[in-house]
Amino acid sequence: MSDNDIDIAVEDARWEAAIPDLEGFVLRAVEAGLNILPDSAGGPVEVSVLLADDATVQTLNRTWRNKDKPTNVLSFPAAAQPLQPGMARPLGDVVLAYDTLVRESEEQSKAFEHHFAHLLVHGTLHLLGQDHETGEAEADAMEALEIAALRSLGVPNPYDD
Repeated sequence: MSDNDIDIAVEDARWEAAIPDLEGFVLRAVEAGLNILPDSAGGPVEVSVLLADDATVQTLNRTWRNKDKPTNVLSFPAAAQPLQPGMARPLGDVVLAYDTLVRESEEQSKAFEHHFAHLLVHGTLHLLGQDHETGEAEADAMEALEIAALRSLGVPNPYDD
């Protein structure tokens, strides 16, 4: 068992209907992301996951990124702060949009569970400082980490066509 603190908030009940053992599923996927790229600061971390709908994610995307549309996943890294003895270090928040995940899964002919796991890993890697928008080399490196983390969960390479 991990010392990491992964908090899960379910804002949209459709998530619970779609995934048996939702909590265990989210914990395993986030831990896979954390384990594939151990945090350089060491020690336990805290990650918050919000399972929402498109409207909530669109509001967050508009407010924080000036993009007035829903997206599949948003990551909000926590600001650096002094570590408290015996406490997990806040890493940040990952927010997912149910409607977008369903639509993308169907459009890409991917199992919903696989796409969900991929986006949890993807969001977690962003919290660890990974970026795919600064250049092709960074995107390739992040994809390789995602593929390895997903392999540990038995999820096929999401980039295979």
